[in-house]
Amino acid sequence: MSLRDYARKRRFGQTPEPEAQAQARRGRAPIFVVQLHHARARHYDFRLEVDGVLKSWAVPKGPSLRAGERRLAVEVEDHPLAYASFEGDIPQGHYGAGHVDLFDRGTWSAEGDPLERIGAGKLEFELDGERLHGRYTLVRTRPSGRQPQWLLIKRSDRYARDIDADGLLEGSAKPVRTRVQAKPKPPAAKKKAAAKAAARTAGKRWKTRAVACAGARVATMPDRVELQLATLRMTAPVGEDWLHEVKWDGYRMLGYGRRGAVRLESRNALDWTERLPRLIAALGELPAAQFIVDGELVALDADGRSDFARLQRELERGDNDDLRLVLFDLLYLDGVDLRACALRDRRALLRDLLAADPTPLLAFSEHIDGAGAQVFQAALDAGLEGIVSKRADAPYRGGRSGDWIKLKHAADESFVVVGYTPPKSSRKGFGSLLLATSERGGLRYVGRVGSGFSDEQLRTLTQRLQALRRQSPTVKLPGHVPFSAASVTWVAPRLTVDIHSRGRGKEGLVRQASFLRVRDDLTPPSDSTAMPATKLTHPERIVFPEDGISKAQVAAYYEAVAPWLLPELAQRPISLLRCPDGVGASCFFQKHHADSLGAGVHAIALKESSGRADYVYVDDVDGVLALVQMNTLEFHPWGAKVDDVERPDRLVFDLDPAEDVPWSELKRAARDVRDRLEELGLRSWPRLSGGKGMHVVVPIQRGPDWAAVKHFCEAFADAMVERTPLRYVATASKAKRQGRIFIDWLRNARGATSVASWSLRARAGAPVAMPLRWDELARVGAPNAFDLAKAQRRAARLRADPWEGFASARQRLPKL
Repeated sequence: MSLRDYARKRRFGQTPEPEAQAQARRGRAPIFVVQLHHARARHYDFRLEVDGVLKSWAVPKGPSLRAGERRLAVEVEDHPLAYASFEGDIPQGHYGAGHVDLFDRGTWSAEGDPLERIGAGKLEFELDGERLHGRYTLVRTRPSGRQPQWLLIKRSDRYARDIDADGLLEGSAKPVRTRVQAKPKPPAAKKKAAAKAAARTAGKRWKTRAVACAGARVATMPDRVELQLATLRMTAPVGEDWLHEVKWDGYRMLGYGRRGAVRLESRNALDWTERLPRLIAALGELPAAQFIVDGELVALDADGRSDFARLQRELERGDNDDLRLVLFDLLYLDGVDLRACALRDRRALLRDLLAADPTPLLAFSEHIDGAGAQVFQAALDAGLEGIVSKRADAPYRGGRSGDWIKLKHAADESFVVVGYTPPKSSRKGFGSLLLATSERGGLRYVGRVGSGFSDEQLRTLTQRLQALRRQSPTVKLPGHVPFSAASVTWVAPRLTVDIHSRGRGKEGLVRQASFLRVRDDLTPPSDSTAMPATKLTHPERIVFPEDGISKAQVAAYYEAVAPWLLPELAQRPISLLRCPDGVGASCFFQKHHADSLGAGVHAIALKESSGRADYVYVDDVDGVLALVQMNTLEFHPWGAKVDDVERPDRLVFDLDPAEDVPWSELKRAARDVRDRLEELGLRSWPRLSGGKGMHVVVPIQRGPDWAAVKHFCEAFADAMVERTPLRYVATASKAKRQGRIFIDWLRNARGATSVASWSLRARAGAPVAMPLRWDELARVGAPNAFDLAKAQRRAARLRADPWEGFASARQRLPKL
């Protein structure tokens, strides 16, 4: 094997890394090593001894011990065997600059010739290390390019458990071996190592300083904290006990650091860690073992002002090179909870922490004491959005309070979108957005905005609004508006936007409005404030008696989740589970259409054994709510759409466990089905059934008929049983299911249905069938983990579909 690339990238007189020399080790088991590399982007290096060198992969998240969990592994240059014992600092300015720790080492084995298996793109092997044990697989997913990409997959065995590499570091201050003394370094490397050592020594003083703050409390680091929010005011507070900062125009972020493992979360608790690798690396360099910081993600223009439009463009492109994290609060530091300390003391610690290891990626948000009115005017004169004024002696309190006050340009306001008018001339998408504000008693129309949109914004906004369409008006229009309600496409009030205007005119309508941005970080007003699309009878009737949930709450839930539910439900024949007297009383399934279901519910004539019959389908949220009015709780769609009902576009494998099968085994089974499908070239997505099982769902291109699809699914289930007969069965017999999981392939016959994602289940607790990302599955505690309230909160927070890529997948049904 060649070490040419390894040697070409290094200057061995200036770096302590071993030189490029291949070695032969005969008569011994081959070794493996995993190193934790604190480079520009923190990652793990996974290395296997093959033919005298270390075949190497960079694994950003590190190996997982969870059975079936896949981790991206990027193939890098081969390394010499001597690298297996390397620990130390690679100097700045050199390839791979940063500190290297030894995470694990041991021996490994595989059947056959490892070189041949690697060349073929699949290597199955077993590790025997100090931390990692058992069976793993490396599968190449992208062979082309400078750095081929693989998946490192933990296989199901007695060593599998619910933890990953970072989890193994928790509670351990050191890797497997303590840091060794590096080889003598040239002056530049010595200087860098000395600086690192000084930073680590200084880090020991942070806890002493933190404890000295009045109100500080030694405590375990919380997994998550609630953000403190500012209250909008029109005038600045007076007095020297107020600090005034720039109001940054970006996305609010909380940064959590725990012994090198760093994550960033947005205001809505969405994990942005993978989207911002450079900022994660910068936070990882802070000279503290544990911290929680509060700040704003921004993109700055040439004058140093935050530019929200530029931020959105760079995030859409996946580019984070020009993004910065402006920090303004420190909530936790090295074992000390600082939230009860005075703001002034917290900020002093934060300023010093950032100054100890400065980087342009992390900035301290400066402030001015007192003179709030003058500071606000200066901010407006400089073209800034406004300021945030904070009480200097106040603790950090989650939620909104008067201790933080925001002042904005008077003509910049946030409104909810309730509809749109058609485009004119050559414009595409929409003409203008109709705006409303939430007031006591409902939503009130405040005007429209038709300027300020780029072509890309017109396109993306149109897509989002189309998923929110409804038939009846969301608000009442004043009599003098220059368009009719009939010309408006009404939408559920789920989208908030910022606009700039010349103030308000008659009846409080905005004047000369111009679009600024979408506010995905703001929660829209409750749907109960909108004009109801369907009149509910007996809205107070309790539908879930054990949980006290009313018919009105069920309707509000379905309207809130409509943007996520409708892509699963619309334009498909549906079977309904109706419960006129609530859960626990008599419920029944209905698939045939009746006029009593309402105008928003449509019919499609389908062939049955006894002739033809009208089946139910809906197009929009009004249709869903019309069915809720008729006491529908569950929605079960077909696997085909009404425009081509004889050709399905998805497969559903329903994993139905026996009573004695634990949840951990069901999750393992879902991953097994996923892996087997991947071997056939099919991507799949997981769904909690809301009952006791799970679904693995596969999108396919329309083409094969129901008979072909059913045959494939039956053969697939049989193959799974043949491979693992002690875990799976493919027949519905409960007697044969003892200790096993039924892979129900019968969902894929003509006329068969499966519960829709986001559908309620008519059971105690009001559980919901919830779509997940595969990486979420490990954290879920049960197949009915989401109830109505949790699902509604999840829908409000989601900014990306957990089944992202499902609708656009182009997969043909393979032959078995």
